[in-house]
Amino acid sequence: MASDDSMRFVEHLRQKNYLTKTASNAELAEQSASDHSRGELPGKLWEHTNLSSSEFADEVARFYVLERVALQDMLAAVAEIQPFAPRFLREMTVFPYRSAEGKALLAVADPAETAAMRAAQIVLGADIAVRVASFEDIAVALDQRLGSNDSQIQGEGEEAFRPREDDIESLRDLASGAPVVRAVNDLLEKAVELRASDIHIEPIHAGLVVRMRIDGLLRPVAAPSGVLPQAVISRIKIIASLNIAERRLPQDGSARLRAGRSEVDIRVAIMPTQHGESAVIRILPKDRGLLVVEKLGFSPADETKLRRMLTLPHGMIVITGPTGSGKTTTLATVLSILNTPTRKILTIEDPVEYEIPGVNQSQIKPAIGLTFAAALRSFVRQDPDVIMLGEVRDSETAHVAIHAALTGHLVLTTLHTETAAAAVPRLLDLGVEGYLLRSTLQAVIAQRLVRQLCDRCKVPKTLTEADLDADPRLEALGFKAGEEFRGPRGCERCGGTGYRGRLGVFEVLVLTKELRELIGEKADGRLIDEMAIAGGMTTMLDDGIAKCRQGLTSPEEILRVTTIR
Repeated sequence: MASDDSMRFVEHLRQKNYLTKTASNAELAEQSASDHSRGELPGKLWEHTNLSSSEFADEVARFYVLERVALQDMLAAVAEIQPFAPRFLREMTVFPYRSAEGKALLAVADPAETAAMRAAQIVLGADIAVRVASFEDIAVALDQRLGSNDSQIQGEGEEAFRPREDDIESLRDLASGAPVVRAVNDLLEKAVELRASDIHIEPIHAGLVVRMRIDGLLRPVAAPSGVLPQAVISRIKIIASLNIAERRLPQDGSARLRAGRSEVDIRVAIMPTQHGESAVIRILPKDRGLLVVEKLGFSPADETKLRRMLTLPHGMIVITGPTGSGKTTTLATVLSILNTPTRKILTIEDPVEYEIPGVNQSQIKPAIGLTFAAALRSFVRQDPDVIMLGEVRDSETAHVAIHAALTGHLVLTTLHTETAAAAVPRLLDLGVEGYLLRSTLQAVIAQRLVRQLCDRCKVPKTLTEADLDADPRLEALGFKAGEEFRGPRGCERCGGTGYRGRLGVFEVLVLTKELRELIGEKADGRLIDEMAIAGGMTTMLDDGIAKCRQGLTSPEEILRVTTIR
């Protein structure tokens, strides 16, 4: 739109309370004006409203005092697209056609796009009349007409407009178009609505398969329709500031955006596969609520141990578990407990998933040399009391972390190990000397996440002999026939799964004098585990069984994430 028209239209939308974002009138007008050259209006401006595409087109028609045209009318009319380049029609979001009386008409999404109007007048005559259609209706009409094989557009079929592997600019334009933008936004909004932690977008020969990880398990959802798979992946790359021209190598990126009413951070991982590129989007909501220990699921005994450890002036506390087991959430909760005005806390993470006021948080940038180890060396000169290290990944990082703990700092970090005791041989395997580990390691917390039974629909269930015969592991866990616990049923609130939300199962290994003596250059994790259990450590399995008997989760969930040992 022209600058004045843009300003007036934005003000028109604001007066009707259709705008949902906080940008000023001038910013919105400037953005809408700058988007013309790329054919992105009304998509960009529409993103700032709470209107559907059809409602937005109604407002455009009312504002410019023009007639609306429906999709059915455009499809029933005689298209006049052959004199125009298909890319021009798509970029400008216009559809030229003739009425039943033979009058030349131009359906537009943006009536103030003068370049499209001038081009149509040159081709079809100066008396062409303008009608307003939603950009989605125009896109559908163009797809059907440009993709057909009738004599009017022979040779201009769908394949002619499918971007070639090396047609990066065409793919970029398509990915920035309103239909693709809306498809990806809808996907993100649906993920936030379903409380998904990840979106998996996987290419197959016929298109895309989309799954969302909800409460730890993947659930298939409908893939975006009416848009090219390459355009969806390219749009995701654009959001994450990745190179859309690079399709041979994996890429990682991140972004902060608004999905529905929520502000989220996303991490994007792109991986080339046989049928195209696969994308995994990790969703990190910013409004996660208060970080309190009670929400994590620690038993009273383990919570007491944790709080006692946090009073230590120095040493190392390690949290272990596989990817997606909640280690970062536990670390952030621990930091929120330690976060007082009397302590200086520094963190180095990849990425910063929780923003904690009062804590100095940094994100690694390997491209410029800011690694975990490099940041740790600088941290020591910042006079911190507590250092949080996102993950110990290599020997160099392990050594620097151990020396930071030796020099009077409390160091919190994570490892990928199966049990708490396995952290000891893992650190030794990374090159940490046994005598240094004996001096610095204070405790190890191992954890997993299990799905929590839905409060609204969980039902009592009594174990029978048939249940024990069907799964002998239940008897190995200590369950007996006739014992009652809670099981899943399914309702609207939990999406029919019987589970809603997750909670942790933990084992807290506190290094005693006897356990430290077992830490040698070839320490046996199994012996450390056995001695810790004999000394009163509650294993993750035992913690999970206790939560089953409390009615918080089910035995199936415990057996899904833990093993009997």
